Amino acid sequence: MKYSHLFKPIKIKGLELKNRIVFPAMGTGFLKDGYVTDAFTDYHVARALGGCGLNLTEAASVHGPSAPRDLLLHIWDDKFLPGLRKFTAAVREAGGKAGVQLWQGGPSASMADPEAMWVIPSEIQFQGQTVAGASPETIREVTAAFGTAAKRAVEAGFDCVEFHAAHGYSPHCFLSSAMNKRTDEYGGSLENRARYPLEVIKAIRANIPADMPLLLRVVAQDDYVKDGLTIEEVIAFCKMAQKAGADVLDVSRGNKFPIWHNNFGMKLEVPPIDIPRGFNVDNAARIKRETGMVTIGVGRINSPEQAEEILAAGKTDLVVIGRGQIADPEFANKAYAGDADSIIRCVGCNQGCYDKIVAPDVKKISCMRNPAVGRERAFTLVKTGSPRKALIAGGGMAGLEAAITLKRRGHEPILAEETGVLGGQFLLAGVAPRKEEMREAAVSRGMQAQAAKVDIRLNTKVTPELLREIGPDVIIVATGAEPGALNIPGTELPHVSSFSDVLEGKTLPKGKVVVIGGGLVGLEVAEYLSEKETTGHVTVVEMLDAVGTELGLLRRVSVMESLYAEGIETLVNTKCSRIDEDCVTLEKDGETIRLDCDAVVIAVGSQPKNYDEIKGYSEEHQIPYYIIGDARKARKAIDAIAEAAELARII
Repeated sequence: MKYSHLFKPIKIKGLELKNRIVFPAMGTGFLKDGYVTDAFTDYHVARALGGCGLNLTEAASVHGPSAPRDLLLHIWDDKFLPGLRKFTAAVREAGGKAGVQLWQGGPSASMADPEAMWVIPSEIQFQGQTVAGASPETIREVTAAFGTAAKRAVEAGFDCVEFHAAHGYSPHCFLSSAMNKRTDEYGGSLENRARYPLEVIKAIRANIPADMPLLLRVVAQDDYVKDGLTIEEVIAFCKMAQKAGADVLDVSRGNKFPIWHNNFGMKLEVPPIDIPRGFNVDNAARIKRETGMVTIGVGRINSPEQAEEILAAGKTDLVVIGRGQIADPEFANKAYAGDADSIIRCVGCNQGCYDKIVAPDVKKISCMRNPAVGRERAFTLVKTGSPRKALIAGGGMAGLEAAITLKRRGHEPILAEETGVLGGQFLLAGVAPRKEEMREAAVSRGMQAQAAKVDIRLNTKVTPELLREIGPDVIIVATGAEPGALNIPGTELPHVSSFSDVLEGKTLPKGKVVVIGGGLVGLEVAEYLSEKETTGHVTVVEMLDAVGTELGLLRRVSVMESLYAEGIETLVNTKCSRIDEDCVTLEKDGETIRLDCDAVVIAVGSQPKNYDEIKGYSEEHQIPYYIIGDARKARKAIDAIAEAAELARII
């Protein structure tokens, strides 16, 4: 077998897993007032059917008074048991194993729901109010609630339980001296700070069978905080936890400490593409080595090759493949079959799995690479009873999604791409620093279209002549977008370039460079140029009051860190009114500024390409045509791919 370590069974106490792949606890937004829903069950069942060894639910609130009403799963009352039993039965029927993550959210729970009781170690100021640290009586009440919740988990049919003591939730807050300033028996020394989580472990252990594994999620260390947990303290705590009854360490990273410190630690909890793959594995390996405990590795593990290497080296005993299985629920089955090339791989964009769930108007996850997330049942592919010839204009990610889906349904898609390569804007995005996985995804998707035997015609522009030759039954316009124009004097000068010309390697600005436009593309061009030896100082000019506003929180944190490290200057609330041979003229706060430069890059966004010929032919011959992705309106890739997937299911 190609991935023999990844697919080697493992037995932990009374739990036998068919492989070493764990689908971790991740918030979905698919629940209703804390109750299990069909969407939540379908989502997990799809990954169990896909071959995953162990599915962990998202965090389950154990304590009613401190449970956010509409966030995550609830297990603090018997009324939630029927749904939980239905869930475990469905996962088991799909060939999987299920665990529940027991959780008390600390400050995160109360910030999400003003009616939720605060369970924090020390007094804080929040929105002008003083919030007191939890009393010893409250700590004991919550501890007992963990035990009762564990008992319910057994009654619900779960195969194991996980205690969440990481990511800035209440047990982590008590553990970390950055947050815990108590002077009683729950504060001060590590032994005292560990008292509450250790009491919880004992309470859980007392309420589950002796042969049921108790998993413990911990952070490897505190990041971006003063006086936070060190890895040495974490190792010491894990040894105490083992004596108290914990069996498996789930070693994560990241902390939600914005009240006390900043948002930077959160980027390691849901690491974007900017964070190296497997960035936390060596920490897990050290903790495994020094504790001797069964250990799960976490942190941007998104390929079977990477997972196999980690396990073969003995760094961890199991691996979390979370977003990798969101992107492709068949990840495990495809890897087991040795067909890794067909896996649709997570690229760490965070557009669906994080940005959507924290968006006030959405609050549900999705996935740029898998629009079926959260609607698995509705998105089941149904073979067509009336095959149609579909001409797809454009071989970017939306066009490829439409073509592959139509082919799988039994239609006859013909994909025409004007250039000689497939992948569109993903290829361009992959040139930017830290985003090579975008390019890899574009190449991979093109290969998957070829493997599906889609009729692909490169260097082929869709013209009326081609349309007459093919005679399609339906036309899909996925021609994408092109760089937007800037209507000011000087844009025609030879030292002025578009962002696409720069990223495509057609030109390389030298010396002092001004980038006009501080959106995602402008920032990526600035970073790209700052790495070139021939580039001097880079300045980004943006009309809005901030740069990178369309970036999600965690990607923006990473990009802003990089801009600072590279010394890239950003001027906001600033308008460029003129470009000359040796300078640009800027308007800011009613003043005119002359900024010297050697080159200018225009990155003011994109606009849909012209497809009037296609539209005219379609209307003349009464052929249905659809416009998807950036051809309709320049937006994020998640929107374009979702439109393609939806359309290809109804044709």
